[in-house]
Amino acid sequence: MDRRSFIKKAGLAGAGTAAATALAAPAIAQSMPKVSWRCTSSFPKALDTIFGAAETMANFVRDSTDGNFDIQVFAAGELVGGLQAADAAAAGTVEMCHTASYYYWGKDPTYSFGTCIPFGLNARQNNGWFYYGGGNELMNEFYATQGLYGMPCGNTGAQMGGWFRKEINTVDDLKGLKMRVGGFAGKIMEKLGLVPQQIAGGDIYPSLEKGTIDAAEWVGPYDDEKLGFYKVAPYYYYPGWWEGGSALHAMVNLGKWNELPKSYQAVLASACEAANCDMMASYDHKNPAAIKRLVAGGAQLKPFSQEILSACYDAAISTYEEINASNPMFKKIYDNQQAFKKDAYLWAQLSEYTYDTFMMIQQRNGKL
Repeated sequence: MDRRSFIKKAGLAGAGTAAATALAAPAIAQSMPKVSWRCTSSFPKALDTIFGAAETMANFVRDSTDGNFDIQVFAAGELVGGLQAADAAAAGTVEMCHTASYYYWGKDPTYSFGTCIPFGLNARQNNGWFYYGGGNELMNEFYATQGLYGMPCGNTGAQMGGWFRKEINTVDDLKGLKMRVGGFAGKIMEKLGLVPQQIAGGDIYPSLEKGTIDAAEWVGPYDDEKLGFYKVAPYYYYPGWWEGGSALHAMVNLGKWNELPKSYQAVLASACEAANCDMMASYDHKNPAAIKRLVAGGAQLKPFSQEILSACYDAAISTYEEINASNPMFKKIYDNQQAFKKDAYLWAQLSEYTYDTFMMIQQRNGKL
């Protein structure tokens, strides 16, 4: 079934079909007013999968309303800088944005839960928590204090741990290491002696090449390949424990959201869910081929040692305890997500993990 046709029918059937038999044409027209919004993205068009999630969402909305609800998507920098997207939406400069909520963790670390926290949920668990575990409701309780309404709109899945100019074998190897790493992960890794660097995407390659930084993380194989990191930092580590399932969000100015007709709210919410699924599927299709090309080009895959992962995990838990002590909203969401995560991994080790492990062994043995 065509996805756009499905959303159109699902989102508007109740509001349109039933009304058509009972209302005069002018009333029907009023129920589907012309609405034109601008959506500013935190991402450049070159990141076609991430930026493309906002376009997917906007296209579904437009097609599902016969063009009456039109959302125009702008790349980072066209209207405002990528890291000012949520601020612009909250201020009403634009009606909405497409962003990673953890970009704003410096304002309040509670923002991080909208994307992910280090050693948090994976992509599938994120969806379960957002849609059925109270995650959306809790995040919108927080977003309302910021003048926003948010909906998940994309996910990268578990990311890679980054590109390093030298091998990292022990925790001591992190001390003094200058790494381009964002937000929460940098705060945690500082406890282990790493020196986090905030560098825009376009400046990472020359910084690695010149030795200004020693390492950098970005996203995963498909996006990383475009930036050519393997040419100057050949050691490609995994997993990116700080981004086990990074969700993107469509954030709407709260006043504008409340002004929307209920049918348009339903269409936009459905479009975000569709884009959320579509983006993850796109990465699952693109990353396998990209990782093979990277290895063929000289990338050397390296797992983080259990010593490093355990030290980082302990540092993360210590950080959460510190924040919980002073931020009630963060603690409320953290406690809820932790309870969900415990049960999620209890189930996953019986189902997904066991099945996937067996199938991976077959792949390694050449039986697939």
